Amino acid sequence: MKKIMAAIFMSVALLLSFRPLHAQEAKWVGVDESVVEKFASEHGREAKEPLINTDQGDLLLFLFLLAGAVGGFVAGYMWRSLLEGGKAGGRPAGSKVSV
Repeated sequence: MKKIMAAIFMSVALLLSFRPLHAQEAKWVGVDESVVEKFASEHGREAKEPLINTDQGDLLLFLFLLAGAVGGFVAGYMWRSLLEGGKAGGRPAGSKVSV
């Protein structure tokens, strides 16, 4: 019975602790805006547009997908040498070819 009451209490406490995230966005600024831009402007360096702006749409998500696909292909190609320490694409050492 104590476990059930503790679980109910924790669930209610957890649900009450959540607040809408959009209400907090206006108060909190990121480290880039509050610290980095402040020191950069003090030393005469103003912010400029990035070379590749990943804040547009799903570009950042696509770049992570592309990096994961390339990494997965390389890991799959090198699977034997990664796990067993053998040569990639070759036969295991000491194996004989039967005809």
